[in-house]
Amino acid sequence: MNWIEVNGTALRYDLSGEGASALVLVHEMGGTLNSWDDVVPHLAQSRRVLRMDLRGAGMSEKVRGRLDIDVLTADIAALLDALGITEPVAIAGNAVGGAVAIRFAARRPERTRALIVASPACGVAPERKAGLLEYADRMERDGLRPLVETSMAAGYPEVLRTDPVRFTRFRARWLGTDPASFAAIYRMLVHLDMEADFACVACPTLVIAGTHDTLRPRAVVEPVARAIKGARLIELPTGHYSAAQTPEAIAEAYDAFLREQGC
Repeated sequence: MNWIEVNGTALRYDLSGEGASALVLVHEMGGTLNSWDDVVPHLAQSRRVLRMDLRGAGMSEKVRGRLDIDVLTADIAALLDALGITEPVAIAGNAVGGAVAIRFAARRPERTRALIVASPACGVAPERKAGLLEYADRMERDGLRPLVETSMAAGYPEVLRTDPVRFTRFRARWLGTDPASFAAIYRMLVHLDMEADFACVACPTLVIAGTHDTLRPRAVVEPVARAIKGARLIELPTGHYSAAQTPEAIAEAYDAFLREQGC
């Protein structure tokens, strides 16, 4: 792990593996670069893998006030520049990280070789916006512990808790998230509008839906796949936090798709 200052913020990042191609991994809301711990060893066997704590997450610099998705994609571009990774990269993201990956691919096609998104969280239905803004306010005011049971029940259902150590680790890491930064990311999601981005994605794209994902079920994920020209949709027996919940299945699906693209 390492730290660097880029684009006006301090980021924790990890670059591992060897190879001609590079893959960027973007974690979910409430996650960290450690969300990918059990995926990276497989993916880094034949390529370089870059992951970071997004601005506001993990051990990166925290956020106060408004957060914009374009700032997050600019952070990734600046980190790539600072590390001397100038060639086009594959980029993969989970949940809100999927939205970040889509925005990066849409706005920086010259830097994007392939795109993978799992349970992409690209906006919120109008009828849910007020409730989620209230949820963000409560999170910032009262902290995460009063919300943990509800959040885990929705995002990490019992059917996926077959590895108690994995689940306990995920829950504790989630509780360690900075509440103000978490709330800022929630507000960013509520106001997100990415319809125009889908049509701008020009690279090979894999979209993954989780059978056990109640937050972004296949019915919500499928329209994203249809809106991206040539995107492939698959469904895996996983949940909303797929990289942390079923890393073996995710690593296999990512690796197979990337190899097809020569990444």
